[in-house]
Amino acid sequence: MSTIRTVTVLGTGVLGSQIAYQAAFHGYAVTAYDISDEVLEKAKARFAGLAKAYQHDDVEGARDGAADAALAGLTLTSDLAGAVADADLVIEAVPEVLQIKRDLYTKLAELAPAKTIFATNSSTLLPSDLKEYTGRPDRFLALHYANQVWRYNTAEIMGTADTDPAVYDEVVQFAIGSGMVPIELKKEKAGYVLNSLLVPLLNAAAGLWVDGIADPETVDKTWRIATGAPAGPFQIYDVVGLTTAYNIASASPDAKSQKFAALLKSDYIDKGKLGVATGEGFYSYR
Repeated sequence: MSTIRTVTVLGTGVLGSQIAYQAAFHGYAVTAYDISDEVLEKAKARFAGLAKAYQHDDVEGARDGAADAALAGLTLTSDLAGAVADADLVIEAVPEVLQIKRDLYTKLAELAPAKTIFATNSSTLLPSDLKEYTGRPDRFLALHYANQVWRYNTAEIMGTADTDPAVYDEVVQFAIGSGMVPIELKKEKAGYVLNSLLVPLLNAAAGLWVDGIADPETVDKTWRIATGAPAGPFQIYDVVGLTTAYNIASASPDAKSQKFAALLKSDYIDKGKLGVATGEGFYSYR
């Protein structure tokens, strides 16, 4: 049984909001932090949408009041010190930019109490890239969620050589308690299990588009028909969010990745087409 009761999620974007809501739905006291009240206003709409999604998908208990109770129980704040003051677990889900994460952990090291476990939801960075900035490498690990957590409820847990095994076990129990299936990695691996399988597919799809071989619709149609998969890679990009795809691609030195990032920015991001979250990306969801 985990002793984790109070959870703070840093970042209320597509996945951060889902992580926070999922924990609240399963009875944890959850605080969601973001950098400004303006951003938090957008998060309120995102959380309300999640409550409706849980009810629409008939998640157990959602239609009997649990979805609305989770929504009402969430605390939103732009005060970082207050957000982590009594947290048993802090889950970081800020943009996938190394320096942003390092700067945040440097602040957290001073603000959070000694009891607090830190977990990064980074999908591409190793926890070892961040541990020296946490001030508590023995109480730090990675906890990675798949998008649409109420449907695809894997929680990949990956420590470093410094992570206390008891802390690792605490986070495993938290994952179970919050309705997730813990995927326990035995050592560090960029991309964990899920993205080690998924990212090569997404990169291959981006390459086909960038090289003018096939448009996104054709790539997706081919993948769905030939494999029986419910969604193609560009549909997955829309779910993940095109800002995340852009951040990852633009950080790569590969010329093709840079071209993909430029196309994402000019043709989609600059036009407000960020994927499912905004109602339009490669496809329209309005």
